Amino acid sequence: QGQLVESGGNLVQPGGSLRLSCTLSGFTLDSYAIGWFRQAPGKEREGVSCVSSGLGLVTYYADSVKGRFPITRDKAKNTVYLPMNSLKPEDPARYYCAADSRAGYIASMCARGDFRSWGPGTQVTVSS
Repeated sequence: QGQLVESGGNLVQPGGSLRLSCTLSGFTLDSYAIGWFRQAPGKEREGVSCVSSGLGLVTYYADSVKGRFPITRDKAKNTVYLPMNSLKPEDPARYYCAADSRAGYIASMCARGDFRSWGPGTQVTVSS
């Protein structure tokens, strides 16, 4: 059973930046689609940024973060990152990373949260 652990959550001012990390153990990064999700109190979970498995990487971004949260991977470190730029008051949430080895349309997987393995999450707060 693989494990995902998120880190990097913090308090940041509006307009600031943060980078979240998702370290994978027991997973081979190339074989798994990886997604970042967030959930704020009282709101539904939202697929934020996702990347497909394999060599021909396909990404999906929610409209709310498009151009601000580019998902990146470091195969040598078996880590996936979520750089978060131009943070807005609506971005605070608990952020989770997830992994899934099934082949599928990444946009659909991300939008539905259709991933089998999840980390415990890391908290992001945006406040002045």
